Amino acid sequence: MHLSHDEEDYNLSLSKFESMLKTNKVLFFDSEEFEDIILHYMDVGKPGLAKKALKLALEQHPKSTGLKLVQVEMLIFEDKLDQAEKLLNDLYAIEPTNEEIFIQQANIYSKRDNHKKAVECLKTALKYTDDYADVHNLLGMEYLFMDELELAKEHFIKCLEEEPEEQSGLYNVVYCFEFLEQYDEAIAFLTKYIDINPYSEIAWHQLGRLNYSIKRYEEAYTAFDYATVIDDQFMGAFMEKAKSLERLGRYEEAIYNYQETINLEDPTSYALLRIGKCYEKLGNHIEALKYYNKTVHEDPLLDKGWIAITDYYVRQKNFQKALYFVNKAIAIDGDNQMYWKRYAAINKELEQFEEAEYGYRKSIELGDEELDTYLFWADAQQFIGEYDAAIETLLHASEVFPDQFEIEYRLAGLYFTEKENEKGSFHLSNALRHSFKNKIILKEQFPDVWEMKEVQEIIQKYKND
Repeated sequence: MHLSHDEEDYNLSLSKFESMLKTNKVLFFDSEEFEDIILHYMDVGKPGLAKKALKLALEQHPKSTGLKLVQVEMLIFEDKLDQAEKLLNDLYAIEPTNEEIFIQQANIYSKRDNHKKAVECLKTALKYTDDYADVHNLLGMEYLFMDELELAKEHFIKCLEEEPEEQSGLYNVVYCFEFLEQYDEAIAFLTKYIDINPYSEIAWHQLGRLNYSIKRYEEAYTAFDYATVIDDQFMGAFMEKAKSLERLGRYEEAIYNYQETINLEDPTSYALLRIGKCYEKLGNHIEALKYYNKTVHEDPLLDKGWIAITDYYVRQKNFQKALYFVNKAIAIDGDNQMYWKRYAAINKELEQFEEAEYGYRKSIELGDEELDTYLFWADAQQFIGEYDAAIETLLHASEVFPDQFEIEYRLAGLYFTEKENEKGSFHLSNALRHSFKNKIILKEQFPDVWEMKEVQEIIQKYKND
């Protein structure tokens, strides 16, 4: 790669400085060289070397304002705000129109969470600076801290107007639009930006993201496609393009683009999983299973992989195979409630109701608060004759989901079964009041209760009413 003259000088300065440290010879650097060296070490996370460079720099250039401003920056980085502020006040007395003084004062105010004062300093800096883009970007960030998203957006847009290729500014503008849920305005902004900067793969990618988020999948696909044409190594754009194609039902093209992400980088479990899903949609079960297996091999902790392969066998009615895979998943992560819920449902299909009851119980213990989980758990308890436990489960469910007819019909059936007819009548009346047409639940789950004279009289009463 050809280096510019400035880059060659910069690299030469760094090499010269590091050579000096090794030999203990003191070499001369001009103040700008020192500034670049110090900021380089700060940027790469080597504060010790930055401090050494600053010490030598101030010895060689004790009156350099630029170096003292770098010293201020270092003090702010170390949270020595009072020292930094004192040094800034001294510098202000010498150079009251130096924009960097106001920028660093703004940094201090920002660190103290006084963002209004930081904004005031940055607005003053705007009067003296030649780098409008940088100051507008800093103003945008301060307004973000203050949750003033419209003002933040305004300054990020001004930053882009000054430096159209500033990628962070583009991301920040889109973030503001998204946070404000101004999707159409964001799309209009990016379309206008692309008219001026047609080869910005970042802009095309962001345009695709916005269209995808509002389910305009065709437009999203087109935008992501442009991004990959501009940069054929843009892994994220290939991934998003594949997702858009999948949404459009173009599964073979989606597979190709997911494969492109694997060709560009090491395979991700997400890409492998989506390829498996696409093959399943195409009816190619052999390839689907192959990729589901690759998914769990690549990332055994990815629950979506285990769920995909388990659900595949459930759809095929191969419950023994499904049970085998969900047990493998539980062996890896026994605290995943989604695994236990599937374990329970599969055992229920296999008429292994004690195992099903245990699975639903574990799922709820691990945080599952879905109504159907409570209902299936109570049904499993009822099937193995644990009527009191089933009643307790349903009563707890009724606290979470009050006035649900599915709960009330089951409670009615269980109380009548337990000869607690008064409670049974109460819950049956509740159930009929909430949904008379779903009385079939009682008939199917409690046929003996359904035939009871008292039960039929209550039903008849609600029918007539």
